[in-house]
Amino acid sequence: MPRIRFDFGTLTLDAELLDTATAQAIAAALPISSSALTWGEEVYFEVPVRAAREKDARAVVTPGEIAYWPDGHAIALGFGRTPISRGNETRLASPCNIFGRAIDDVKALVKVKTGAKVNVTLIG
Repeated sequence: MPRIRFDFGTLTLDAELLDTATAQAIAAALPISSSALTWGEEVYFEVPVRAAREKDARAVVTPGEIAYWPDGHAIALGFGRTPISRGNETRLASPCNIFGRAIDDVKALVKVKTGAKVNVTLIG
């Protein structure tokens, strides 16, 4: 499976792409540079990709799943609770397409602050 790297300057996160239409669209758009935003324990950032919501899109994700948010044209990296989570779940703003899985520990994303630059590249 192809891998991508999220480079936030002070930390990097590697992920493996799944075999989905969204993963293919993201890979085709790389490299991507953007600015990070945070929402509770979620980092997200806009990308120049327009992908439709897939039939298995969901709002509740497992930390480490890499998601594309069709409503916001953004990649969402949930690593814990968000303002709309119930209990300890990781609930994103609306259903997202899961297109990858983190290889590294996503809890490190707690260090990413709003406005941080992020570069996403294909690494193999």
